[in-house]
Amino acid sequence: MAARGASTGYDRHITIFSPEGRLYQVEYAFKAAKSSGETAIGVRGKDCAVIAVQKKVVDKLVDPTSVTRLFKITENIGCVAVGLIADARSAVQRTRHEAAEFKYLNGYEVPPSYLAKRVADSAQVFTQNAFARALGIVTIYIGIDEESGPELYRCDPAGHYMGYRACAAGSKEQEANNLLEKKVKALKEGEELSYTQAVENAILTLQTVIGSDLKASDIEVAVVTKQNPKFTVLSDDQVEAHLSALSERD
Repeated sequence: MAARGASTGYDRHITIFSPEGRLYQVEYAFKAAKSSGETAIGVRGKDCAVIAVQKKVVDKLVDPTSVTRLFKITENIGCVAVGLIADARSAVQRTRHEAAEFKYLNGYEVPPSYLAKRVADSAQVFTQNAFARALGIVTIYIGIDEESGPELYRCDPAGHYMGYRACAAGSKEQEANNLLEKKVKALKEGEELSYTQAVENAILTLQTVIGSDLKASDIEVAVVTKQNPKFTVLSDDQVEAHLSALSERD
């Protein structure tokens, strides 16, 4: 505690600022989001959006088909959540309710950008009030907007949300973001990734930051495209085909 010095005691309550203007409980939520040791990648293409995440089965007794970090919110919007899986399930349930409420009141599907804003609003309230702790998760949402096309949004425990061309979340977030930045910078002005490029960029980035060759059973990949706007999780065979294409290129 001596090393903390003046900061000691300012993490006892979620709504108290430290003298440096920090909210330690919210910072702890960010650390909790990285505690699962998994990394998720999101990539937006010209007519698609892709999310990929590591799949860790922690116990040989667990049925692998029951382990997932990909969640369908509506028919056309899905997300990946890294961090505390119980928090993720709770947040997904609330988000589904939010999406259903929007459709009931307005008569059309909720746009991904509006849904991300509502999720961020909820998260931000938890940083101001003591009635609920901040959720230890970071979520990446994908969907096809009828007007603006494919959308990719990232929401964090502080209630911050933004649209991205590519982003990462989880334990190797910084390394993944550095790689994605290089890939986006390599594109010509106005150029966007094709469906195959977007999927393979997401998988390759994940493979690079993990530092080992992946099998199809080690990752989960989900996509939405303009041709098929439904949130679709790729089968092991489809993922294997992309992994084979990447290894042949090497």
